[in-house]
Amino acid sequence: MRYFRLPDLGEGLADADIVEWHVKAGDTVAVDQLLLSVETAKAIVELPSPCAGVVSHCFGEPGDTVNTGEPLVEFVQDEGSDTAGREDNGSVVGEMPVARERSEDHFVIGQGNSLNAGARVRVTPSVRALARRLNVDIQQISGSGPDGRITADDVEKAGRLDQQLGQGERLTGVRKSMARTMALAHAQVVPVTLFDEADVSHWEATEDVSVRLVQAIAAGCAAVPDLNGWFHGDEQHQQMTRRLISQIDLGIAVDTEQGLFVPVLRDVANRSADDLRAGLDRLKADVRARTIPPREMQGATITLSNYGAIAGRYGTPVVVPPTMAILGAGRVLEKPLCAMGELFAGKVLPLSLTFDHRAVTGGEASRFLAAVITDLQKEPDLIDR
Repeated sequence: MRYFRLPDLGEGLADADIVEWHVKAGDTVAVDQLLLSVETAKAIVELPSPCAGVVSHCFGEPGDTVNTGEPLVEFVQDEGSDTAGREDNGSVVGEMPVARERSEDHFVIGQGNSLNAGARVRVTPSVRALARRLNVDIQQISGSGPDGRITADDVEKAGRLDQQLGQGERLTGVRKSMARTMALAHAQVVPVTLFDEADVSHWEATEDVSVRLVQAIAAGCAAVPDLNGWFHGDEQHQQMTRRLISQIDLGIAVDTEQGLFVPVLRDVANRSADDLRAGLDRLKADVRARTIPPREMQGATITLSNYGAIAGRYGTPVVVPPTMAILGAGRVLEKPLCAMGELFAGKVLPLSLTFDHRAVTGGEASRFLAAVITDLQKEPDLIDR
C-alpha cells in the first residue's frame, strides 16, 4: 500500500478543501494523471498522481477540509513501478515562487466556527454517531465540554437549530481564510480611522478613479513614508519591530462571488497611469478566474479598498497584519460646496483611512491623508507622472 498525502502547497497554507474527485476506488491511474482538485485560500489546485497504480480508497468528500500531510488517496501500486513499496510523504507540487521578501500577510483576503488552522474536532465515537443520525455537521459545532470536546447536548442543540432554521453554510476556501484573517486582525491590531473628503469637482465623468487613488496613495507615501511597510508586534515578549519599505506594493481589495481577494500591484510609484490600469485589469481578471499565482497575493505594504465603486460613503477598513494602513474610498457624490464665499454644486470623494496605532501616530496618519487629498484635488494637467 502507498498513501498520497496532501502536499505542502506553499505560502504557509496549512490546509485545503476538497472540490472534486476525478478518480474513485478501483480506478487504475497513471503517473501525473489528475486525482482531485482542492481549493486553498488562494487558488484551486489540481493534484496529479505521483505514481501508477490502482486506487483502493479516497479519503474525504467534496467540501471536507484536509490538513497538509494527511492522506488523500491509498494506492495498490503496479508491481513494475520503480516507486512500489515507498510511501509518499507529501512533497511540494511544482515550484511555488515566493515574494521579494517573505511577509506573513493573510489576505483573502475564508471549517466551520473554528478559526484555528489544522484544528481537529474532539468528539467521542458515540457522539459522532449521534451527529450522523441527526445529520449534523460536527465541523460546524463549538464544543462546550472539557478542552473543547463536543458533547451530545451540543449535537442535539445543533440538530434543533438545523430543523428550525436550516443547515448553516460551512465556510471553505476564500471565505474561511477571510474569517481567519479578520479574527487575526481584530485580535492584534489597534485600529483608528480618520474620515475626510477630497473635492473632485474638476474630475471628468471619464476619470479613472482607481488609478487616481493608486497615484494619490503613492503621493501620500512619498510625503509620509511611515505608513508604508510592516509592523510585527509580540506584546507578550515585548518584541516589536517596524520596517518601512521604500517600494510601494499596493494591496487592492477585489470583491468576488467566492469572497475577498487582495492581490498586490507592485511598485506603483514608478508606473504610468496606463501601466497601472493594465496591471489592475490583469490582477482582477486573474483573481476572478482563480488563476492568480500565490506570490501575487503576498507582500503588500499598504492597501486600498475602493468600495465606493459599489456603494457606501465612509467605512472602517480593516488593517491586516503586518501592514499598517488601509485607505477606503467611498462613492463620489454631489453636495453643496463653498469657494471664495460662493456656493456651488460640487463633487466630493469620501475617504476613510484606518491605521494601526501601535505603529503609526495620529499626526503621521493625518499628514498622509492630507497628502492623498492634495494629490486627488490636482487638476489633471498638473499631475506629473
